[in-house]
Amino acid sequence: MEFLSADFLLDTDVARTLYYDAARDCPIFDYHCHISPKEIYEDRRFANITEIWLGGDHYKWRLLRSNGIPEEEITGGAPDYIKFRRFCELMPRLIGNPMYTWCHLELKTYFGYDKPLSPDTCDEAWEFLNRKLADPEFSARSIIKKSNVKMIGTTDDPIDSLEYHRLLREEFNEGKIDFEVCPSFRPDKVLHIENKGYKDYIARLSSVSGVDIKSLDSLKEALSRRIEYFCELGMRASDHGLNFLDFDYYDDKKAGNVFKKSLNIGERPSEHDTVGFISNLLVFLCGEYQKRGVVMQLHYGAQRNVNKRAFDDLGPDTGFDCMSTKQCSEALSALLNKLTEENALPKMIVYSLNPGDNEMIDTVIGSFQGEGIRGQIQHGAAWWFNDTKSGIERHLESLANLTVLGNFVGMLTDSRSFLSYTRHDYFRRILCGFFGRLVEAGEYPRDISTLKEIVRDICYYNAERYFSN
Repeated sequence: MEFLSADFLLDTDVARTLYYDAARDCPIFDYHCHISPKEIYEDRRFANITEIWLGGDHYKWRLLRSNGIPEEEITGGAPDYIKFRRFCELMPRLIGNPMYTWCHLELKTYFGYDKPLSPDTCDEAWEFLNRKLADPEFSARSIIKKSNVKMIGTTDDPIDSLEYHRLLREEFNEGKIDFEVCPSFRPDKVLHIENKGYKDYIARLSSVSGVDIKSLDSLKEALSRRIEYFCELGMRASDHGLNFLDFDYYDDKKAGNVFKKSLNIGERPSEHDTVGFISNLLVFLCGEYQKRGVVMQLHYGAQRNVNKRAFDDLGPDTGFDCMSTKQCSEALSALLNKLTEENALPKMIVYSLNPGDNEMIDTVIGSFQGEGIRGQIQHGAAWWFNDTKSGIERHLESLANLTVLGNFVGMLTDSRSFLSYTRHDYFRRILCGFFGRLVEAGEYPRDISTLKEIVRDICYYNAERYFSN
């Protein structure tokens, strides 16, 4: 088959029918990403392909480092052309890596450039792509519109002003834009009481919320006010990122004592006290989400900043994280059980960075479904290091084996790049291929009408319904 042909990844007649008739033209409900609302509001334009394609993309940075490229030509002050050339030099060596497919799919979809990148095509591609970027159709909003995106869920700290969300919400309500940009509440810095600078962060939260935070009760009051503020600007989901999930619930008195010691004395809590405090806040926050119909997303399983020297030089989110193998089944089931006992279980999406957790997650969440909601507890999409062809297929297989795959809320972008929406097309092709092989193997009837409905639901409509408050 020709490279990136119209039928790539569609290896059966059923797969092709499902993709062209059901998946391809579905809108995108991008419920979790890291795109800047400021750049959306200001309709950012990009000076060259390096800015939009390599800037902030730690997926690409990791690969460049593996190819021996010095940091100066990756994240440093080297000219943008040099950074692009280094990536072109890398590309032919990425056989089998999904980045090879993603990159060329982005160039073909948005720019109409369909030659494989290499040292030989570097200069031609640089000039061609930069000419295209000079056109107004390559502004941030134009790319979103071209991608048929209907909702973007950004990732936002409780102390964020959300000023650009407010401006975008006004434009949406006035019909000036036809896509929503919704904030997502990410209170990681509130939970991680063991981190340096925690007291200073709480002081900032106190100022923003208008609550004098001196106790656990006042902390919860501040968080409740900020959640309400986020909801006023269209929040559909929260997002929690934990390196690993542990759960040992402290009651309010015990958790309050841990908080006071940290706040008043500056005492760094023990590992056990940290877990107890985080567990208490998680239960409280989930109750707040449940009352407001907000989806709670829980990401865990990452070891962050494992290269200390690189972290000291470049900071977080620069490509020095990896998978954790710590088993979290008991903690996950204990959290869900406590929430059930407290009648505080919200709609929840659970993601692990370790694909070895797939079956575990699917069996745990199956014990807590109900409340008249289809797929109330979701096993989130193959994430970060797992959004490869094989990773997505393993995830779909686990969902199909152990849950109701037809209720899955589908793919997310989880990216800082406006060009990453092609990952939804990548996922949709893999999904249709997966369904096609089940039909060809005689494991599901050739009921094309039902299959199309399921495909459309997973690609868009399940998420649209699920994230409705």
